[in-house]
Amino acid sequence: MTKEWTIHNKIIQIHYQQSHDKNLPVVILNTYGNEGQDVFHQCCLLHSQPFILVSISHLDWNNDLTPWYAEGLNHQDNHFLGHANDYIEELTHIIIPQACDYIKNELHHNILDYTIAGYSLAGVFAIYTAYKTDIFSKVVSASGSVWFPQFIDFVKQNTISSHIQKMYFSLGNKENKTRNPLLASVKDKTIELEHIYHQQGIQTVYHENDGNHFHDATLRMAQGIYWILK
Repeated sequence: MTKEWTIHNKIIQIHYQQSHDKNLPVVILNTYGNEGQDVFHQCCLLHSQPFILVSISHLDWNNDLTPWYAEGLNHQDNHFLGHANDYIEELTHIIIPQACDYIKNELHHNILDYTIAGYSLAGVFAIYTAYKTDIFSKVVSASGSVWFPQFIDFVKQNTISSHIQKMYFSLGNKENKTRNPLLASVKDKTIELEHIYHQQGIQTVYHENDGNHFHDATLRMAQGIYWILK
């Protein structure tokens, strides 16, 4: 079942199944298209723990999800404008409170905890958000764009929320096979991030999938959610 509404042109959907569990975890998923329902369906096929998925789509992808300004990957690409802080404000002060009200008052569930999840740029946004708010206790970064300029430096120079307990990282085994040196660094940087957080006492895992960045994206996202909820 799905509940849908719009906030500032963004489409918010709550995906859920009937559950006898009073307390359920909530996963916040930023999506490129409108694939929230497909991700939720894949999670059900994987027999994940019962949860509620809040998916957000119709984002200004290259700008809402990037933490600071960076030039485009090539001369034809638009620059990344770095509006993540503004979107985090909207997410934490408007979108999540409205979703929380619906879950509590209409679905009659208590929220056990929150996970922030995303694929590609939404994956690096998920990690970045864990530095800007204490709402979340778990992070899923599937094929996260951790090649983003200066992101590793940011991680090393700042402290992630003490509420973070688990983090999931994944990557396709062909994603670093590219002539672009920035994109080619994604595997080394993903592994480095997983090691950094593991050393901080956070429960982490790094999973490598077959294929390039676009292969089985919905399934990869669901696999990350499945692991984080175990």
